[in-house]
Amino acid sequence: MNKRFKSCAALASILLFAAIEADASAETTHIFWKDLRPATQAVAEDANLPMIAAKLPDHGETLSLDLKDKTIQLAGYALPVDRDGDLVYQFLLVPWTGACSHMPTPPPNQIVLVMPAHPYKMKEAYEPVAVTGVLRPGMEKSQLFILDGVSIVQSGYTVRKAEVASVDSVPDAVTLPVNSPWNFLNKKKN
Repeated sequence: MNKRFKSCAALASILLFAAIEADASAETTHIFWKDLRPATQAVAEDANLPMIAAKLPDHGETLSLDLKDKTIQLAGYALPVDRDGDLVYQFLLVPWTGACSHMPTPPPNQIVLVMPAHPYKMKEAYEPVAVTGVLRPGMEKSQLFILDGVSIVQSGYTVRKAEVASVDSVPDAVTLPVNSPWNFLNKKKN
């Protein structure tokens, strides 16, 4: 019996060490929205805000494969796709408030489809959040229910089993120009 206990203890030690090693190798990389687009693609400010897919030669479908399968953390604004009351089971993470529902849709390489590990309790649409999880490039279409109907939104990235945390602000948030009819959304960010 003592021999069997020692074998189990040794196996448990090996498994614990392997789990610690795996956790250490899955370090989280904090990224910004610019990291999700090719370096040659215009940033929002250069493309006359808001940056929309129609203004880009590749329609924003060129993805960054450098981050494929890496654990990342990205802050943005959550727009619910699948919800039940205040519990959200799936949402789009976008770089500015109003994107997709009040304003034109950002390019796919500036939209992340997020499936939280646990339903996220959301207070309001466009709540600023930080998402942590494994980033997977690949085009996905989501059906978004908005006030004036249904919209199909294409995202360039997916994060499944994401950890989601509310944040006070998004460090690289796009600020809408003063002459935009949607500039009132800037106040929501602060």
